[in-house]
Amino acid sequence: MAKNQTIKKEKNNQEMRLDKWLKSVRIFKKREEAADACDLGRVKVNAQAAKPGRMIKVKDEISVKSGKSYRELTVLQIPIRGLSATDAKEYYSEVIPEITEETKLFLEMQKDAEKAAKRKFKGRPTKKERRDWSKFHGF
Repeated sequence: MAKNQTIKKEKNNQEMRLDKWLKSVRIFKKREEAADACDLGRVKVNAQAAKPGRMIKVKDEISVKSGKSYRELTVLQIPIRGLSATDAKEYYSEVIPEITEETKLFLEMQKDAEKAAKRKFKGRPTKKERRDWSKFHGF
């Protein structure tokens, strides 16, 4: 029994590189993507910007920005190897932050504005687009 208890204690004290953990629990598909996100400042550990080589342990809080959304994760376990998608969810708990109605309305308006400003075609502007552009800029 003493052996089993010491093994369990060792597993609880394990640490793992941040980029490896993000890949193994399937937050990112590749370790390189996780490392790039860390280098760009999109990953924070305990509210501090983290490098990919930072060692994380159980109960660390990780926030990941992907696209326009944020994910707040708490490390529950450190995996020994790669995991299946269903098993990976057992290694972290995720808190989804609440968004106010004003923020939702603002995001919707922003999305509509981006759609309206987007050009229909690639390449050179059409004659109508050039006229509209010069009319808008006062030429």
